[in-house]
Amino acid sequence: MDLITPEVGLIFWQTIVFLVLMLVLAKFAWKPILGAVKSREESINEALASAEDARKEMQNLKADNEKLLQEARVERDEILKEARQLKEKMIAEAESDAQQKADRIVAKAKESIETEKRAAMADIKNQVATLSIEIAEKVIGKELSTEEKQHQMIEKMLNDATLN
Repeated sequence: MDLITPEVGLIFWQTIVFLVLMLVLAKFAWKPILGAVKSREESINEALASAEDARKEMQNLKADNEKLLQEARVERDEILKEARQLKEKMIAEAESDAQQKADRIVAKAKESIETEKRAAMADIKNQVATLSIEIAEKVIGKELSTEEKQHQMIEKMLNDATLN
């Protein structure tokens, strides 16, 4: 028996056994194996599709978050601007009120000072007038004791009156 050169009968039986084995494998093994491979491929494709959908959803959520964040920033800036304007308005109103109150106080003080000044001047005038009358009575009483002194006094007064 020669192992290197096979005989026709051996080749025939090996071919038949090979074909039977192939039929048995095709009937019982290959269909389940191919079915398992196919279902695995489908589950992998579904997982990839699901991952792609999730990625797209994440991008959409990220874009939405950025948009919301930008809107929040704009709204925050607007609120801060309004708060600054309100603060400035309140400060201006407070300054205006304080200035008006200060002006009223100063006006009342000036009015009070003017009233006191007029009262003091009137009092001084009354005292001066009273003193003047008393001095004049004393001077006139001494100087008008004679008729000649009375004439001199009248002339002096006339001269003073025309000079002023």
